[in-house]
Amino acid sequence: MFHSPSKHKDFGVFMPMANGGWIISKNAPKLDGLYPQNRAAAVLADELGLDFLMAMGKFRGFGGETNHWGVTLESVTMMAALAEATQNIRVWATIHPLLQNPAVAAKMIATLDHISGGRAGLNIVAGAYKDEFEQMGAWDDALDHDGRYRLTEEWTTVVKRLWKEESVDFAGEFFTMKDCQSAPKPLSQPRPSIICAGMSERGFQFSVREADAVFVGGRTPDERRDASLRAKAAAERLGTTIRTYAMCTIVHGETDAEAEATAKRYDEGADIDAIIAMLQSWGMGGGDLRAKALATGAFMTQTAIGSPATCGEKIREFVDYAELDGLMLIFPDYVAGLTMFGADILPGLRAVYS
Repeated sequence: MFHSPSKHKDFGVFMPMANGGWIISKNAPKLDGLYPQNRAAAVLADELGLDFLMAMGKFRGFGGETNHWGVTLESVTMMAALAEATQNIRVWATIHPLLQNPAVAAKMIATLDHISGGRAGLNIVAGAYKDEFEQMGAWDDALDHDGRYRLTEEWTTVVKRLWKEESVDFAGEFFTMKDCQSAPKPLSQPRPSIICAGMSERGFQFSVREADAVFVGGRTPDERRDASLRAKAAAERLGTTIRTYAMCTIVHGETDAEAEATAKRYDEGADIDAIIAMLQSWGMGGGDLRAKALATGAFMTQTAIGSPATCGEKIREFVDYAELDGLMLIFPDYVAGLTMFGADILPGLRAVYS
């Protein structure tokens, strides 16, 4: 059936390229968003045999006491450096079509593919945080949600053609190419991987049609499962396939009680003002935002909290129930977390999913 997941599962790392990472808390370990921490995590993930690294694109943070995500590296530049620092792991960079001409983007990812020896991937983000784009004059109030996806569809068409064709002529609503040329072509065949995470109906259809993998979300296991199966069903209707991934933050301790106490301490230090700004960036402007922020808590993703054995069990339950093809991992402390994951969890996952 369409929803039968592949046996092999990809396990990758969501890079800490913005300060604070994916825990919005005054009590979490310090992640500064700078290169040494990212390089250490990437090299370790590569040595452990993980499958991919991904870096988001972010240009403005959420403020608050922690200035969460106020310090960030640029995604493609950082991944090019990490491609040189690693040997086998895939390197996926993020580009916003609103900010980069497709001919420039095609060249950037082709360059990353050559630097990495054919390990590059492109995460396309069509959505936009208004304050982030408005600060640089890149926000157009006339371009609504569907309009941004029309633009992204054109953009993606041009990028794919430039990776394949010697010359591209294109006349669209947003982009015009006249005998546009881009060489060298990527090393990856048939092209670099494309990843998306659009969860609106419009974004969902775009992701399934244009990407190789889609990140799914949801507040409950059933919502995540439904999103994963919906993606696979939509791909089948289009005569193609899609891999579904999700994100997971791992908080481990020697015992379940120790890990749960650590997670509670992070939640107790939640930076509520930064969480409110994050919710506003997601369009959640109505009602009592402080109450919503308190309910959201410090963690931005699904979690696996417990001893290494418990975390391993929770990861398998998460992957199996949602019928996922991969999981992108987040850690409060990346070196400590990856070291534990590589020693105590990954061998068991590889034994099950191989």
